[in-house]
Parts: sequence; structure tokens; C-alpha cells
Amino acid sequence: MSSGIVLMSDPRVAAIPVQDCGERLIDVREHGLRVDDRRQDATGAYAYVRQGVLTRLLRAQSLLPAGVFLLFVEGYRPPALQRRYFEKYSSELARGHPEWRPAELRDAASRFVSPPEIAPHSAGAAVDVTLVDYQGRELDMGTRVNATPEESGGACYTDAPGLSSRAQTNRSTLKTVLAEAGLTNYATEFWHYSFGDRYWALQTKQPAALYGPVELP
Repeated sequence: MSSGIVLMSDPRVAAIPVQDCGERLIDVREHGLRVDDRRQDATGAYAYVRQGVLTRLLRAQSLLPAGVFLLFVEGYRPPALQRRYFEKYSSELARGHPEWRPAELRDAASRFVSPPEIAPHSAGAAVDVTLVDYQGRELDMGTRVNATPEESGGACYTDAPGLSSRAQTNRSTLKTVLAEAGLTNYATEFWHYSFGDRYWALQTKQPAALYGPVELP
């Protein structure tokens, strides 16, 4: 089902150079966005993104219809945590598919968790977001945020077939405002958008990424 989709594991992504512009990580909780706590951690790292990403999220929020709001689920992810996520998911896939070669396993894992060395979340460049109404209730997106391809039967893919018309409309609304604000979707995850990272640079034909892996001070 990933046919035609450039995966995070694609060598062309890793080949993009990084020229980090040095923007700092910003806590979005201080800037008017609705923030979910399902990915909350002891340091609050999940609520940080680079300044350029925050600016674009606020722009996207301003483009939404009245009564509809972005719900920020997760932003920055420390490199060590990203590595744990990738290794855990890779191990789960390997148990279910012992016949897969290492390259196949890496590609399959990257549908859901980016390889640590190029992960947009670890650069403060990526956000996981969805939509809520004025009462904070999540809109129907066809599947939950962070549903794996296995759990959702592929419905986590942004343009997955078989979604209800309501889910299709809501995904389209999310994608439209975020794209207009300058963020790029990862097509295997309807909730994942980024700006300034290597994947964004490849998809938008930029010569280099603006953000590389960073540690939260």
C-alpha cells in the first residue's frame, strides 16, 4: 500500500544535507494552541517544536472553519526516545515476519516510525495533530491518531480508500490548512506534518534541511 509513497527510509531522504538555522525549540503550550496530554512526558519535551513550525501551526489554525481547532498531540521527540520507538516497532514486525530481509524490515518500520538518524520529530520539525470541535471532541478522521498500519488495516494512510465521507472531509480540511501554511504530510500517517526537516526538503525540492537532530536544553 506504500506504492508511490516516498518512505522515511528512502536513501534520498538521508542524502539531503542539513544546514541547521539554529532556531530554538518553543513550548507550544504558551502560544494558544490546544495541546493533548496523551504523549506527555516528565520534561514536557513533547510540547516543543522549532519556531518556524509553531508559526506555521498558528497560521494553519487561523485558516480553519469557525468552531474547528487543531489539537497538538506530539512535537519534539528526543533522539534516544526515537531510537527506542523505532527498535521496538522493528522488533514487533520482525516477530510477525521472520522472512523479511533487513532492508524490507527497515522500510516497513519507517511507515510508522522514522529511522532515528533522519527523524523529523527529533529535529523539532514534525508535529502529530488532529482536529477537534469547540468542546474539544476529536473529529472523525477514520482511525485514531497513531494507529499502526497493522491495527488500522492501512486506514492510517492519509489517502486510504474506504473511509467515510466525513472522515475524508476532515482529513482534507486538515491537510489543506497545514499545506497552505507550509507543512508537508507524511502520507502513511494522516496526522504527521513537518517543516524544515530532510523529508520536507526532499518533497519541496529544497537544497538542504533547515533543522537537524537537536537536544532539548
